Amino acid sequence: MTDVRTDASPTLERQSDQGAFIWYELMTPDPAGAKAFYDAVVGWNIERQSNFPNGYRMIGRSDGKSAGGVLPLTEEMQQHGARPTWLGYIHVADVDGRVRSIEQAGGSVYMPAFDIPQVGRVAMVADPQGAPFYIMAPTPPANDPNAKSDVFSETTEQRVSWNELSTSDPAGARAFYTCQFGWDDTLFMDMGEMGEYRFLAHDGTRIGALCSVMPGGQSKWRYYFRVPSIAKAKEVAEANGGTIQMGPHQVPTGDYIIIGLDPQGAEFALVGGQ
Repeated sequence: MTDVRTDASPTLERQSDQGAFIWYELMTPDPAGAKAFYDAVVGWNIERQSNFPNGYRMIGRSDGKSAGGVLPLTEEMQQHGARPTWLGYIHVADVDGRVRSIEQAGGSVYMPAFDIPQVGRVAMVADPQGAPFYIMAPTPPANDPNAKSDVFSETTEQRVSWNELSTSDPAGARAFYTCQFGWDDTLFMDMGEMGEYRFLAHDGTRIGALCSVMPGGQSKWRYYFRVPSIAKAKEVAEANGGTIQMGPHQVPTGDYIIIGLDPQGAEFALVGGQ
């Protein structure tokens, strides 16, 4: 059995949900096809029609709240290199200041900071190893100024339960994310020749991990959606045009996972019971 070890990395205190993943977004050229697939596999109810000029659709959960959103990829966006993918949003207090800090730390800016009315200020960035993500200073609802995101949960179905970074430079990525977002990375599993599986925690909650990218792979974030049964989800995913690339296999928590491609080519990951 693999040991869980610690080192002397510092733990930074955070207030509210700054530094937390607060939103998840699917970029896809076929929102209707994505709806058919993810509604069947995860149990969501993605909007059939958009209320926004850019076609953005909300991902509805069974409890009536949102799990994230779907952004249609136009042909122009694809001509500029955009591809089907899932991206996470990390809460920051000052988007412009954080963009400067990320650039100074060796990261890149894919989309400069901009405002979304009544939603917040956003920028798309990448860490020094090239893994993209968003940063966001959200505008809280007028009737709930202390609102916090609930799109991440370690145990609740239809939400992201694990954020996993595969990176070409684990030591560099650890330094980057702990500095930029105050995450704690002191716990890890020794995986022998595969290196360390380094756990990431925010405000006392384990939110995911980072590990070395597989040979030939690229640095990227992967988000695991929780479902009741991995065996059933695999069956439904394949029946609806998905391709399973890894799993099912059991992880140390007792859960099972699979990783695959949706019909539009975006990688997805699922976690749940057998």
